[in-house]
This record gives sequence, structure tokens and C-alpha cells, in this order.
Amino acid sequence: MIYSCEVHGFSKEDNCPACNEKNKIVLDDEQEKTLGQFVSGALRHFPENAGLSMYSDGWVSYNALMYVCSKRYRWFKKEHMNALLQVDKNRRYEKNGGKIRARYGHSVDIVLNYPDYTLPKAYYGVSEEELDVVLENGLKPIKQKYVHLSMTVEKAYEVCVIHTEKPIVLTIDAAKLMENGYKVMQANEEIVLTGKIPPNYIKKTD
Repeated sequence: MIYSCEVHGFSKEDNCPACNEKNKIVLDDEQEKTLGQFVSGALRHFPENAGLSMYSDGWVSYNALMYVCSKRYRWFKKEHMNALLQVDKNRRYEKNGGKIRARYGHSVDIVLNYPDYTLPKAYYGVSEEELDVVLENGLKPIKQKYVHLSMTVEKAYEVCVIHTEKPIVLTIDAAKLMENGYKVMQANEEIVLTGKIPPNYIKKTD
């Protein structure tokens, strides 16, 4: 559920965290899931099929996205998109004036232009079965345009534990990658993006 307080805006709480007043429901669970999946797919995987024109760096017209959502879902209103973006704790999307794009997770062929990553290390979680393969062959994008790394050991573990009960966190020498000409970008406060990572830049985290 996504709720709204007239004074303090949108949240996931039925009572406003700021004033403790009863919030109104903006999107129920099914609507939130349905809209979220469509927006994610449209901005990451199938913009043309959704009726959107995407620039080479992933941006699409915000008004165009609003229009296709209104045509697809009879219940859709402007506040629904605002609510979805505001409560997104993973910061999947960014809006700039009249444009919007997904920050990461793309399978379409785009070139993102985020600032260079400034920390010396990044992290990636694997299962026990994947460990030897990654240490021998490195990492490369498979279903997505970029390899997605985490800025902390804890975040890498959190991402990986969704897929395996016993995540093993690997350390990526991001500073050495950049020193040797590889592009390493920071998409938000937790996600780092890069291309293929050769095995000599990867080791098990101590």
C-alpha cells in the first residue's frame, strides 16, 4: 500500500510518520505492484512496446509515460506516479524536468552517464556454486546492460541473499579498474555500474 498525508506527502505507513494522522490510501497493493512492474519494464526493457521513445542515455518524456499509463490503467492518476517515485527506497528512477529514466537495471542498449565512482572498492554477492566460475572467468553483463555492484559488503549480501541462502561477498578493485581505463559509475547511494570485470580485479572479501 502507498498512503498519503495532506500535509507531509506519501509514505508506506497507514498513519503519517510526521504527524501521526490517519493517511488515505493512494495505491492498494495490487495497483502498486501492477504500476511498478509496468514502469520498471517500460524504462528498462521494452520502451518501444510501451509506446515510448527513449534517448540513447535512457531518458524518456515524463508526460509520455504518464499518458501511456493513463491509457493502460483506467484508474491511473497523476498522484499515483508521484507516489510511486516518492516512496521508492531503492531509488530506481530519477526525474529531471520533463524527463524520467531508470537509474539501473536496463536490458535495452543505452549508455548511462553517471559520475565516476570515488571509493576504491565495490562488492558483489555470489552463491557457492558461482564462486569458482566468477573467480576464474570474471563478471560480465548477462541479462542487463551493466554489471551491478554494491558500495558496501552489507548491501551486496542483502542483494544476494534473495537468490541464495549462503551468499559469498566478493571484493572488486574499483580503483584499479578505473586506473586501467574501465568505466565505473555510481548510479545512486548504493549501486555501482560497470561493464565486464576480468578475474584479476576480483577476490573473496576478507
